[in-house]
Amino acid sequence: MLKRQFFSLFSIVLLLSACSSRHNPAPVSSLKTHPTSLTKKINIQGSRYTVKKGDTLFSIAFSANQDYRTLARNNGIAPPYVIYPGQILNVENPANKNKKRKKYTSLSNKSSSQQRNSNKIAKKDLDPQNQREYVQKEATKKTSHTNQLGAKGVQWRWPASGKITRRFSDKDNGYKGLQISNKEGTQVVAAASGVVVYAGNALRGYGNLIILKHNDDYLSAYAHNSKLLVREQQQIKVGQKIAEMGSTDAEESALRFEIRYQGQAVDPVNYLPKN
Repeated sequence: MLKRQFFSLFSIVLLLSACSSRHNPAPVSSLKTHPTSLTKKINIQGSRYTVKKGDTLFSIAFSANQDYRTLARNNGIAPPYVIYPGQILNVENPANKNKKRKKYTSLSNKSSSQQRNSNKIAKKDLDPQNQREYVQKEATKKTSHTNQLGAKGVQWRWPASGKITRRFSDKDNGYKGLQISNKEGTQVVAAASGVVVYAGNALRGYGNLIILKHNDDYLSAYAHNSKLLVREQQQIKVGQKIAEMGSTDAEESALRFEIRYQGQAVDPVNYLPKN
């Protein structure tokens, strides 16, 4: 009888222990497989920005359309560009201050420049030898420009297969990349070799984003992914799978691909091989 009571009491204790364990909170590590997903979105308004947990100098510079070195220099930050939560950064681009003035100067000089060019062309039209030299010179300019696109050791390839549904625009509020649409899960690969300087989803409008640094001048960005397969500071080879296509912060499954030269978005079509 005593034995039976002991086993009954032991069973009740086990049952209560099991019930209580179901209500214990999960370890913090299991809830933070993507730490940057728990931070607030980077939303730059005005000339100041307060650094939040998970931010990097590269992600802030990317959001501010600046070169990371310019942002670091303006805030007295030396390599390896360490920033900390609560730090206030000046995100105003000095180049923008002179933008309007340069534009006005450019417009004022445009008419006189056009007049000079028209006179030169008129003279060339009268002299067949000058005409040939002019054509050869223009052809050389175009060839040099094309060669510069693959300069400094960056060899580009397409980051994903699919249909181009949006193209780069030079307008102030234009689309600053290529939108390549395909089904969710389509592989996204590195368009060139480099190092991961950002992998997360703290940049407003980009969803799950990867930024690769290829050299001191070139970055590439891969946005709206459903899954990120790389981590920050990881070395990546051209053609390596880095993510899977998705629709985070987007209306359809597609990759938003950008190339930045010294912080400024450029048309990827001018760098990628012809399809």
